[in-house]
Amino acid sequence: MSDEIGLCLCAMIHVVTQRLNLTLLTSMTKSDTILNNLCVKDFRSVQSQYFSTSLRKLPFKQQFESFIRMFSSRPPCNVGDSVTDVETPALLVCLKKLEQNLNTLKEAMKAYPSVKLRPHAKTHKCAMLARLQIQSGAVGLCCQKLTEAEALVQGGIQDVLLSNQVINKKKLLRLASLARSAHIAVCVDSERNIEDLSEAAKTLDVMLDIVIEVNVGGFRCGVEPGPDVARLAKKVMSLPNIRFKGLHCYNGRNQHIRSLADRQAAVNEVIEKTKLALSALKESEIECNYVTGGGTGTFHLEAASEVFTEVQPGSYVFMDVDYGLNLDGEEKFVSEFQQSLYILSTVQSVAENRAIVDVGLKAVSLDSGVPTVKNSGDQVYISGGDEHGVIVPPGDLKVGDQLWLIPGHCDPTVNMHEWIVGMRDGRVESIWPIGGKGPGI
Repeated sequence: MSDEIGLCLCAMIHVVTQRLNLTLLTSMTKSDTILNNLCVKDFRSVQSQYFSTSLRKLPFKQQFESFIRMFSSRPPCNVGDSVTDVETPALLVCLKKLEQNLNTLKEAMKAYPSVKLRPHAKTHKCAMLARLQIQSGAVGLCCQKLTEAEALVQGGIQDVLLSNQVINKKKLLRLASLARSAHIAVCVDSERNIEDLSEAAKTLDVMLDIVIEVNVGGFRCGVEPGPDVARLAKKVMSLPNIRFKGLHCYNGRNQHIRSLADRQAAVNEVIEKTKLALSALKESEIECNYVTGGGTGTFHLEAASEVFTEVQPGSYVFMDVDYGLNLDGEEKFVSEFQQSLYILSTVQSVAENRAIVDVGLKAVSLDSGVPTVKNSGDQVYISGGDEHGVIVPPGDLKVGDQLWLIPGHCDPTVNMHEWIVGMRDGRVESIWPIGGKGPGI
């Protein structure tokens, strides 16, 4: 057996163990839990043959940790650590504020008793956080990529809507396989995709729910409201192993319109387009009792419309700089949900006019603007490239100090990290793997 094959086999043991076991834990330590979950006997049987001579001279635990670092990212801390012991850059969540946000949305939805809550997991891509959302009243989760759906189902989520189009027959078989252990729905906007979904579901002898995506102003995926909606619904109803569930009517741009009046006007357009789609179905005598959409910035408006039966807020669990710029009805910055997500950084250099932190383009997304510094006063973050951020003015910062940064856009920032570190009262309470991260292959 070649060295490469041996290393791959050992890595597979780790990866399978991590995905099937660690994602089910509410908290874990950095190396002890992984070591317990790994088949130590198998690991010892290959270490002498496939480890370098210098590596074999180390104690077993150090050999193991060195090997794991070759194949995957280890957590940046242990449960029970002080925040000062967390290795950076690290993605932190304040658990008190997270729990407050979960409860705030649960209470808010009581005003709309006929509307169900299906939070969007593209924000966190984490099965453990999805479970907390289910416990807080969600009927299921949305996701945007197949890998996110796989992470959710493998983590125990039983009802998932993939609110995007999945193309490629191999991917469709992966999607259909999830329906063996969970209720799976997926969006479509073409007859070819519908046919392929039916074929995949039939191959695996499962049933998939099909949701027709309608272009309600976002101009991404989706058919125009009108006859095309009815045409696709009829196509779904004519094929085996798939069934027509309803409509997906979401406009992401509306979430970040600043004034409430302007957001309401934009959502009114969404509602009118949705009504056109529903009218086309009614004219074709096709029943539709499911309309889903809305997000953190507009879910109140869709929920109150008497058209939508489900809403999909996602960013509410974390929030970010961009959402914080939205205004409420009194023209004040929105405050319904609290900022709970941060990137912990460390000062690595200080000069007269700047301080340098270890959070750059690899650790925080800049697509919606730069992060802000928590409790910073007049300090601002400037991009310093892949691995660096520049803080000006440096103030009293010293090398080794920690800074808490608020990301400009939470979703893609989370996608850059492997772990969510849950903090309470200055100590690590939980470490959750971000099982659905990546480009979504």
